[in-house]
Amino acid sequence: MLAGLDPIVMFFGLGLLAGALKADLRLPPAIYEFVSTLLLLAIGMKGGIELANGSTAGLLLQIPLTLLLGILLTFLAFFILRGVGRLDRTNAAAVAAHYGSVSVATFAVGVAFLGRAQIPFEPTLPLLLVLLEVPAIVIGILLARGLHPGTPWGEVGREVLLGRSVLLLLGGLLIGAVAGSEGLEPVKPLFFDLFKGILAIFLLEMGLIAADHFGGFRRHGLFMVGFALLIPPLFALIGIGFAGLMGLGTGGAVLLATLAASASYIAAPAAMRQAVPEANPALSLTAALAITFPFNILVGLPLYLRLVEHLLPT
Repeated sequence: MLAGLDPIVMFFGLGLLAGALKADLRLPPAIYEFVSTLLLLAIGMKGGIELANGSTAGLLLQIPLTLLLGILLTFLAFFILRGVGRLDRTNAAAVAAHYGSVSVATFAVGVAFLGRAQIPFEPTLPLLLVLLEVPAIVIGILLARGLHPGTPWGEVGREVLLGRSVLLLLGGLLIGAVAGSEGLEPVKPLFFDLFKGILAIFLLEMGLIAADHFGGFRRHGLFMVGFALLIPPLFALIGIGFAGLMGLGTGGAVLLATLAASASYIAAPAAMRQAVPEANPALSLTAALAITFPFNILVGLPLYLRLVEHLLPT
């Protein structure tokens, strides 16, 4: 069984094991920032290259449906957290914002997963990724605070729209679209040829970080464990339904399902810290990073591919 496992996932497992054993292993912060920057730019540029080739068909339908998907997932997560989990309004809204938003790292693993399986996907997916970041965070803040005059919307907007991940993804899309494949040939060895190696190093660090957050569930009970494990397949099914409405192929549907199933641990925590400081960040981060992220890359991706093949046969 392990022989068929993608090596980049094994790097995550190594980090998880090292973190659990409290081993002396950690990437220097500068290296981690460098590696994540390369990943975000590479994902954006790959989509931008395809956009330069005129692959924008369906965007007029995909954009509003993507925004609707983000809103729907956030409300659904909130009502489950409030109605079933009995979380207070503030924490339920904060966690819902994380699960309505997306994980760029999970998307990167999904791209590598499809590449290994030689399954193409629509180049508009990086743009849809960026679009899914925004509505969940806005809805989460509104659910937590309402239209409160003291909400720092300027700072929140800056965190969401000019945050590092969104800025690098959009910048990569623009660079790829303007330069095209030939223009990016000189940087191809760094950004494209080494993509999986860079992703492996990134996942090693993500495993270490995930191990650090496992302790949060000792304080928050079994409900959050169940939520973090059961929400991804449920949201993936909803994502597959939206992929069908958008007319996406197998690869695009798998990536949209993966995005719907993922939870943010970069943009959403930063925005919630600004707008809803009274929410407990350990609750959201432990669920998103220590449970949902490993589930999606170890179990979710092959599961979502099978669901797409069964539900959206080509």
